[in-house]
Amino acid sequence: MSTDRGFPASTRRAFFDRLGTGLSGIALASLLAEDGVAAEKRDPLAPRPPHHAPKAKSVIWLFMEGGPSHIDLFDPKPRLNELHGQPMPASFGKVITAMGTANNAIMGSPRTWKQYGQGGLWVSDWYPHIAGHMDDIAVLRSAWANGLNHVGSVCQMNTGDILAGRPSLGAWLTYGLGSANRDLPTFVVLTDDKEVFGGSKNWSAGFLPASYQGEQFRTGNSPILHLKSPEGVTAERQRGKLDFLKELNERWSAGKQEDSDLDARVASYELAYKMQAAAPDAVDLTRESDATRSLYGMDEEATAVFGRNCLLARRLVERGVRFVELYCGSGSGWDAHSNIEANHGKWCRASDKPIAGLLTDLKARGLLHDTLVVWGGEFGRTPFNEKGNGRDHNPWGFSMWFAGGGVKGGQAIGSTDEIGLRAADRPAHVHDIHASIMHLMGLDHLKLTYLHNGRAERATMTGGELVKEIWS
Repeated sequence: MSTDRGFPASTRRAFFDRLGTGLSGIALASLLAEDGVAAEKRDPLAPRPPHHAPKAKSVIWLFMEGGPSHIDLFDPKPRLNELHGQPMPASFGKVITAMGTANNAIMGSPRTWKQYGQGGLWVSDWYPHIAGHMDDIAVLRSAWANGLNHVGSVCQMNTGDILAGRPSLGAWLTYGLGSANRDLPTFVVLTDDKEVFGGSKNWSAGFLPASYQGEQFRTGNSPILHLKSPEGVTAERQRGKLDFLKELNERWSAGKQEDSDLDARVASYELAYKMQAAAPDAVDLTRESDATRSLYGMDEEATAVFGRNCLLARRLVERGVRFVELYCGSGSGWDAHSNIEANHGKWCRASDKPIAGLLTDLKARGLLHDTLVVWGGEFGRTPFNEKGNGRDHNPWGFSMWFAGGGVKGGQAIGSTDEIGLRAADRPAHVHDIHASIMHLMGLDHLKLTYLHNGRAERATMTGGELVKEIWS
């Protein structure tokens, strides 16, 4: 039999044979997909291969909540001091800030600046300890975001969106890579003495299965409560209780595959049981030498809290925890609407020595090459004053920096305009930053998807371009 469209000759029997093969292939694909879903349901934290060779195994995100002033830390602007006290030039356009329309005067920076390292990166006198590590650091001076207020902006820096409900970056990494240590949480959050704006939505799993959400540790000497079993409860008895509870939960959840909360609860019970053996060692900082504790500033009142969290972060990534997020200034501590000298003076002192200690310690232990360290807040601050001696929120152009984990240090990437108001050269949106972090961890942000409400969702939503200069 011939055809006038160029198709090869075929018989009726051959046609139905090919049709049957195609249908069986579709059925097989469906079964494999169901099997994959079932496997994920059975063990959602099973290790999974990356999309490409990773440069980093873990992330430590140093989140300076409240918005540190880039133009007083890593992005010097001589023009600011020249224009100090003058109205903002009309050429920069109208600016609507969190506190209203900006018509206040330009405020210069009283900081003393020096260049550090072979790359000659500029750092102000507020961060003298971190300045000694600039050859390991890449400063992105052209970050930008969408939110004006803290709640939405902290949410976007964590989840990619100013509206709550989406998975956090740590949850996406956990979903994409699974766990590297089954005895500890894969995604850990450390705060200081106040609650983070927006709370747990910033480390939520969103529409991903609940097993991927972050685990918040407490401050102080007991970051994880109830690790020790009650008096008289043996390990065998505890194991028997969990096995019986698991059986009851599995009976109840049969046929409820769409509900991941109970699976997450069962998994959390199992993790808690395993943590009873592994976690006390991980969080016991008394095992560290006095010299190491001093390196992080734990022997000084101003640096003790954040220093403790930085040291705990090192101990966690050392044991395979993939994503550790540390908040410095929880509850918008860096939010210097007034008296920026006192505000930033306090928080720079609280964070400078601990962060420098973390970088020193990671490098000395051979951990920095595969641990990505990220520094930044939800936005920067404006070049004009507010309340005379403070600065307003600035999401249009601000600085973040990266170290370790394949980062090419000693360089500045991008720039803001001459007064530090907006990203000018090489703008990098939050989605670009998330895509780049995922890339360094071995994940392609375009390939890592999750079907939600009929849509293949991804961490960077509909955006995200790699900031390749960070590692190349």
